[in-house]
Amino acid sequence: MSSPSVPLPVRVEDRSARDLLLPYRSAVLAVRTAAAVASIALAAPAFARADPSVVVGCVIATVYTAYRIIHPIRFHDNELRSHLPLAFETTFFVVAVLATGCWESPFVFLLSAAVVVVSFARGFHLAVRVALFIAAVITGLHLVLADQVGSDEVRTASQWTLWLLLLALVAGYARRVTGETTRQHGLALDRLDRLANANMLLYSLHQLAQTLPASLDFEESLTAAVDRLHDLFTMDALAILTLDETDGSWTVVRRDGGLIAHRYRTGELPDGLRAALDDLDPVVVGLRPERPGLFLATGSGLYATLRSRDGVLGLVALESAADGAYDLSDQRLLGGFVEPAALAIDNARWFGRLRTIGADEERTRIARDLHDRIGQSLAYLAFELDRIIRVDERGESVSTELAALRDDVRQVVGEMRETLYDLRTDMTENTDPVTILEGFMERVAKRSGLTTAVEAEVTARLPLLRERELWRIAQEAVTNAERHASASQVTIRWTTNGSGAEVLVVDDGVGIPVEGAGRVDSYGIRGMKERALSIGATLDIAPGQGGGTVVRCTLPPEAAVPG
Repeated sequence: MSSPSVPLPVRVEDRSARDLLLPYRSAVLAVRTAAAVASIALAAPAFARADPSVVVGCVIATVYTAYRIIHPIRFHDNELRSHLPLAFETTFFVVAVLATGCWESPFVFLLSAAVVVVSFARGFHLAVRVALFIAAVITGLHLVLADQVGSDEVRTASQWTLWLLLLALVAGYARRVTGETTRQHGLALDRLDRLANANMLLYSLHQLAQTLPASLDFEESLTAAVDRLHDLFTMDALAILTLDETDGSWTVVRRDGGLIAHRYRTGELPDGLRAALDDLDPVVVGLRPERPGLFLATGSGLYATLRSRDGVLGLVALESAADGAYDLSDQRLLGGFVEPAALAIDNARWFGRLRTIGADEERTRIARDLHDRIGQSLAYLAFELDRIIRVDERGESVSTELAALRDDVRQVVGEMRETLYDLRTDMTENTDPVTILEGFMERVAKRSGLTTAVEAEVTARLPLLRERELWRIAQEAVTNAERHASASQVTIRWTTNGSGAEVLVVDDGVGIPVEGAGRVDSYGIRGMKERALSIGATLDIAPGQGGGTVVRCTLPPEAAVPG
């Protein structure tokens, strides 16, 4: 039986609102600080010469670095304006380097901070292009301003270019590694959120189950309703009647306080109960000898209808010997009582009906098994007894016949024992499916002489409900082959991986016609199909390629039936 799935809240990451530089803030801070300190150290000789451009550049670089330490750049991938601080910072550092000696500038280390920030923000693909652009611009101006282009100038430009490229690659690789770690961390948090929400849901359901006004047992639901009515109201008699949909009569299922009829027609109900049927709210009725209630010698009555699923389920009658015992407050109180009471009683009735249907189906299956395996054997024993009696009446010796009959009785007892053992055998959480399959097939081989085999591949177990239904399908298919196929060999192939499954039962018997595979009454096919349908599986029964029959039950991984 399926149950509706309950969606659990899932953490959804909004990439447009996420600061991509946030995980690397400490690394960016360290690079900025190191670059600023290196720049000040390299600018020391210029300070001694009182070079105004270097002094002003140091002050601006220090102030900017301090500002960015306090207010780091925030980069959002889907926001164009968040790209502007990166472009400004790169341009500012390039201009500072160009204005103070190109590759000989004391501020050349500030370019490291720009490249690292671009790498962490956009990855090494863009960072490499930025590094090459910076190197090309500075190298070009450096070579133009040089008095003579020599190996020293080329070596200096190459070293700084290689330095910037290495920074871009290392920072970009660090971003990729930490990004994957962050993604895995996010997935782990999502799974944790799901588990936490599922835990809260299960706890809430447990709390709800503890506070339900009644169980799913009909008698207990009625008893709980009567006890609650006694707690809420003062009365001398009460009755709960339920509607019999088959003939429209009303059956008294609970009474307290006097003798009344067991069943009423609608026209036989007291005026108060008939008035309650026409009114959505409980009604108060004054009772008189010419207008009696449900019980004798009562002076006032309070009546209400039990409604569920937009229909009438039953009636509640409360009566008191005193006149005017009930007022408007009692009406309202009973009105609040009948709705949950009706739901509890209706749930219990439907649960009882489902339980009855399930029990009937199981009784039918057991009766069929007993008839097919035991009934025919008992009929044979009866015929044999009649024959032996006739032989004895003729004065002939019956010792040999009795010995044979004794062996037949032992065989029937063994068949009965096997039948009961098969009925009791079931999948549980503590039993190994392969062990159950092998034990069952060994019993089949022993009692029928068939050659049996089990081929199992269980990487993970299924939910117990699905596993049980697959086991019963396989058991039914093997039993059909044993009894009806005239086979010499039967094989079960059982494959499960925790979400999906495939079960094959193959025999080498007389086979089954293609047109016979669809008969709902052939070889227990209807029961197997119903079991497969209940778990979202498909059942295919077809002739085998080399003869015999192949029963294939496939449970797809997406089968949405809870276990």
